[in-house]
Amino acid sequence: MMTVHEVSKLSGISIRTLQYYDSIGLLKPADYTEAGYRLYDDASLEKLQIILLFRELEFPLKDIKKLIENPNFDTGKALDQQMRLLELRREHIDNLLNLAKGLKKRGADNLMDFSAFDKKKMEQYAEEAKRTWGDTDAYKEYAAKAKDRTPEETANIGKDLMKIFTEFGGMKDLPPESEEVQKQVKKLQDYITEHMYTCTKEILSQLGSAYSAGGEMNENIDKAGGPGTGVFADKAIQIYCSK
Repeated sequence: MMTVHEVSKLSGISIRTLQYYDSIGLLKPADYTEAGYRLYDDASLEKLQIILLFRELEFPLKDIKKLIENPNFDTGKALDQQMRLLELRREHIDNLLNLAKGLKKRGADNLMDFSAFDKKKMEQYAEEAKRTWGDTDAYKEYAAKAKDRTPEETANIGKDLMKIFTEFGGMKDLPPESEEVQKQVKKLQDYITEHMYTCTKEILSQLGSAYSAGGEMNENIDKAGGPGTGVFADKAIQIYCSK
């Protein structure tokens, strides 16, 4: 765990900015000390890097929050989009650099060429990336339910969700197709539907795959229920969804 001062020093982001990210629910600390100081784990730092990459790409904070709060948000897919946007930005900068060099060498010959200033390709791709995460029915339902929640209420929902995975962790000695484990999958589905969005079997199956695919979500689940909990929950979920 790292303190907010250590994260500020490591990332170059001011403590005040990190506190602001916490206050708007963009980047919540992983935990707090007994004295109430913020603590950040590796998953928090990974999330901060994703946020800062979006900021470098000039995404407004409200759009970044919408992206990473999407129930189907996938870090790998988001990074692919960010890399493509960075490639487009590099292409744009190269065009500007070539224009500047041309103006220096040829002067007036380049005065009619304004194509290097065209940012439409970057802007169109950025809008496509936003639509990828922001236009699903599940996200719209989630946004409507989360609209009036306090940060504390949102945090409590996340903690209660992790308790369900703690319970999954205590069942790992049972067959994933057993009645007790399958009831636990139904409990998870009902909890997501009540507090987030209508969790159909199709969506639940997709979530299950994410639970065992590595990355932040898998790490958090294994932290709650012990190593292998994400994989176990996914197996149980796929059995449930196949019925």
